This record gives sequence, structure tokens and C-alpha cells, in this order.
Amino acid sequence: MIQPWRELSSRTLGNYRIFSVRQERKVSPRTGREHDFFVLDTSDWVNVVALTPERQMVLIEQYRHGSNTVELEIPGGIIDKADASPAATGVRELAEETGYQGDAPVLVGQVFPNPAILRNHCYTVLVRNCRLAKSVELDEGEDLATKLVPMEQVPELVASGQIRHSLVVAALYQFDLWWKKNEKI
Repeated sequence: MIQPWRELSSRTLGNYRIFSVRQERKVSPRTGREHDFFVLDTSDWVNVVALTPERQMVLIEQYRHGSNTVELEIPGGIIDKADASPAATGVRELAEETGYQGDAPVLVGQVFPNPAILRNHCYTVLVRNCRLAKSVELDEGEDLATKLVPMEQVPELVASGQIRHSLVVAALYQFDLWWKKNEKI
């Protein structure tokens, strides 16, 4: 049976605004040997699946610095300490990035973005009956364009590689599972 590894020590190696790097020394419960591991501490994240009354999904295009590409995604962002919950963050991010607002948010899933090196969660929030309600409030470091796509076309966007952000794909899968179970709600 797999057991957790006992932590012997932990020290921060650097803090880089959106994440910090920590070195942890742990001992294997199987071998008794000590090993060093490096972990990124970062805030939790949220992704928002937003649907209009006409079953259009609110998507965004934005430039991503890590891949040097423009990506088609769903709205989302970092959960701030002032946010009451992942659902509250989702509502805030949706409005800031797209200007859309809708019904009360529903939490439909949660994943670990990369449990090998990251210690955070990514939540998926669904907001239905979204309508354009205000102008966007982009951060200085983002440029976004909002796109409305029929909900039924989104799986083909993933299959064809037009949506390729792994956490967005995971969120869309969580939404699909939720939708199949709850679409009459």
C-alpha cells in the first residue's frame, strides 16, 4: 500500500510573484532513503464554463507567454485572497474578462494542475444564462477577445486542437460529465 513520504525539512528557494519554489527533503517509507523534491507553491485557480440562454459558450482568445501562442480558452484566473470562494472568483473573472454575468455559479469540478510539482487546485465553475452586462476590465498584462460558440461545437474545437490548454480541456470534460447528469436542472 502506498504511504505518504515523511517531510524532514522544507525551505523556500525563491519567490517570483505568482509562485514560490520550495525544496523539500523527504524520506521514502518504502526504502528509508532521503530525497530532495522541488515544489511550486501558487494560488488556486478557477476556470469558468459560461453559457448564454441560447446555449452559446463564452470563450476567449488570448496570447499565452509560455507557449508564445494565441489560445482559445474559457475565462478564468487566480483565486485572490479577498475572494470568498472559487465560485465567487469565477463570477469576478467572467465579468472582468468578458463583461458577461449570469445565474448563480455552480462548482462542477476540481483538479490538481500537476500534483508532481504544484501544490494548488484548479476549480471548474459553471455560470448559466449569461448575458453581456458590462464592459471588460482587463489587467495591464492581458489582451482578450470574447467569442461565442454553440455549446455543441466545443468538443470538435478540442478534438481538432483549436482548444489545447490542458486545464481548459479538463474543465470542459468536467462540465460535460456534469451536463449529462444535470442538464434538466
